[in-house]
Amino acid sequence: MLAAMPDSAPSPLSAGGTSPRDGGDACPGTLRLHRADDGALARVRIPGGVLSADRADALLAVAGRFGDGELHLTSRGNVQLRGLDAECGGGPAELLGAAGLLPSAAHERARNIVASPLAGLDGSPPVGGWLSELDSLVCGSAAAAALSGRFLFALDSGRGDVDALGADVTLIAESGDCLLRVGAADEVFRLPSADGPRAALLAAELFLRAARDSGAWRVKDLPDDVRTALVRAVGATAGPVVHRPRPRTAKAPAPGPVTAPDSSTPATTTVTVTAISVGVPLGRLVPAQWRLLTETARRYGNELRLTPWRGIVIPGPFGPPGQSGRAAEALDALASAGLITGPDSPWTGVGACIGHPGCAKSLSDVRAEAGAAVGPVGRLPVYWSGCERRCGHPHGEWIDVVVTPEGHRISHVRGEHRDPRTVVRNDPAALASAVSGARA
Repeated sequence: MLAAMPDSAPSPLSAGGTSPRDGGDACPGTLRLHRADDGALARVRIPGGVLSADRADALLAVAGRFGDGELHLTSRGNVQLRGLDAECGGGPAELLGAAGLLPSAAHERARNIVASPLAGLDGSPPVGGWLSELDSLVCGSAAAAALSGRFLFALDSGRGDVDALGADVTLIAESGDCLLRVGAADEVFRLPSADGPRAALLAAELFLRAARDSGAWRVKDLPDDVRTALVRAVGATAGPVVHRPRPRTAKAPAPGPVTAPDSSTPATTTVTVTAISVGVPLGRLVPAQWRLLTETARRYGNELRLTPWRGIVIPGPFGPPGQSGRAAEALDALASAGLITGPDSPWTGVGACIGHPGCAKSLSDVRAEAGAAVGPVGRLPVYWSGCERRCGHPHGEWIDVVVTPEGHRISHVRGEHRDPRTVVRNDPAALASAVSGARA
């Protein structure tokens, strides 16, 4: 039955919000499923990666009832459910809608918003107000329903982390105001913080007008002159221009305790643990791991933040830092469950696409190969791709491992620049050595 499905097909609940280009936008959602070799796939948008414990429970229930029971984190802080039965129909969407995870059928694939996962936790300002307002504005805009599933908003707390992810529209907190960036432009616009979400939506709507003739899905796809005109049009409605180049490297939260100055004490040197951060090997969570994460969140603050680096931050009043205490207890339990809780894990910085057998286009089981090649923690992240599409690859500086008919091709990527490539043919030991050397 799956063989009869198109690569991306609407479910019986799909309604409204179609774009003139919709037939070419194959990004899956919860209403439009994607056919994969391991079953149908649903991608659930989690704006800002922010989940309550109850909504996390709902995701696990859908995965267990209709899919393979596992949850897969994406490079945009969303969740993918795999192995769905072709006959599931609108069942997953009904349960997700009841949990509040599908507020608008017309906009479900347009709700692509990443946010700094440590905002408000490490001394940087919170962006939760921006997040809730922007999501509401997007869902309330008839025009925004035409945004493709690839278009991305980013809300940066000033750390530069999600600003480096190559979003189409970015808001950056700075000195009580915000900066608005369109695409990769070095020139940003300063405006009052309260005006940021509405300005971000307007920039996205102006993009849709600019993209009508070119058929571009994202700002970077626009012809140069059209992209320049778009930035000028946004600037005409925004504030003064500020020169601020986009950061080259997106830095993930370090696994372990997250600390910030303790506002309850007058001594500025006193710090408290405001959250814990964990990494998820290859972004794959089995039910027991997901339940433990949810239970931990419920115990300390009732919130999980999924990161664009396939990790999870759990905010909460964990108390002072130290070898003992609530943070250490929670991290020990999560480490025992196989999650990354410290910088010395060999899985730190290792990522991979789903590979074979889940994807028909993959030339090998890259997840197994990545696991066989893990070794000392490298200076640079590494990402394994089963084909040239490199689905879910990181941004900034990283080691790119791609399977080709000739062998595994390894290269060092720095933004748009790529160093000369090395090819390793059919030798697992040589492949592991070459990857380790490239990451050093």
